[in-house]
Amino acid sequence: MKLFITGGAGFIGCNSADYFLQQGHDVVIFDNLSRKGGPANLAWLQERHGERLHFIAGDIRHYDELAPAITGADAVLHLASQVAVTTSVQNPREDFEINALGTFNVLEAVRHSCPEAAVLYASTNKVYGGMEGAKVVLENGRYTYAHYANGIPETYPLDFHSPYGCSKGTGDQYMLDYARIYGLKTLVFRQSCIYGRRQFGIEDQGWVAHFVIATILNRPITIYGDGKQVRDLLHVQDLVRAYDLGITQIDTLRGEVFNVGGGPQNTLSIWTEFGPLLADLAGHEGRVNRAAWRPGDQRVFIADIRKIATKLGWQPTISPEQGIRDLYAWVLANPELF
Repeated sequence: MKLFITGGAGFIGCNSADYFLQQGHDVVIFDNLSRKGGPANLAWLQERHGERLHFIAGDIRHYDELAPAITGADAVLHLASQVAVTTSVQNPREDFEINALGTFNVLEAVRHSCPEAAVLYASTNKVYGGMEGAKVVLENGRYTYAHYANGIPETYPLDFHSPYGCSKGTGDQYMLDYARIYGLKTLVFRQSCIYGRRQFGIEDQGWVAHFVIATILNRPITIYGDGKQVRDLLHVQDLVRAYDLGITQIDTLRGEVFNVGGGPQNTLSIWTEFGPLLADLAGHEGRVNRAAWRPGDQRVFIADIRKIATKLGWQPTISPEQGIRDLYAWVLANPELF
């Protein structure tokens, strides 16, 4: 299989490339290397796989760069993205051009150059917006849903908040419509909090890695709100397995959308539970600043993953504690990268 990965030098992209290269597939990564960590991730892949990895420098905003590069692909992982809500607010035009126009370019390139390719899109749980209709309660020192014991399902109403939510939601819906209108083999994964090795997290995106990096390098961490906010965590290795299953079953799954996250069994409160785990790993308390709640900050997000479990036969296998300990060990062994 020839696999084409947009944003292939990013966190999820490089882990995906490494996985599929180890499976013996031909992998092309298409990336403009604008993100922190991108050059280091590319160098890591080249060191591990040599000439079996094909790198094309390019930008998904430029159709004339993308279309020739994607020709002949059997599968496309569309992972290139502007990833931070705050950045989208500061520069909504750039956010739109990368996430909305870029995704449109990918779909058009596939339609004209490789219409039989499987196309997997990394969407986001932010397409569900503020979820004001999902009542949240405080139980045992952490927030939880009053009525969604299994988490938020794919049928929950879409409600795009922020330029980021709008641009990613646009890509999400275009992917589904191109399956309906043009018969493309698209699959949408609405991803929760993904974390793992080779994640260069910052405060606005990749918060699990950001907290780990800050703890190891003795940098301050700012906790917004009371720290009892809960997220479902999914290790990147489990995510990439879901990608593999999606590609394998694309003929029966085309045009589907899946929530993919840790689900109710893999949740963590961002500080009341994560803080003690980091203190245990570091042997000391981290440097923590407190700040007011940020507008739109969700008290809780947990994905209902029963649909993907049923249709793909997929379940997370790595617990947050296992995954965070592994991420901590990797950052500790590679401080020069940060």
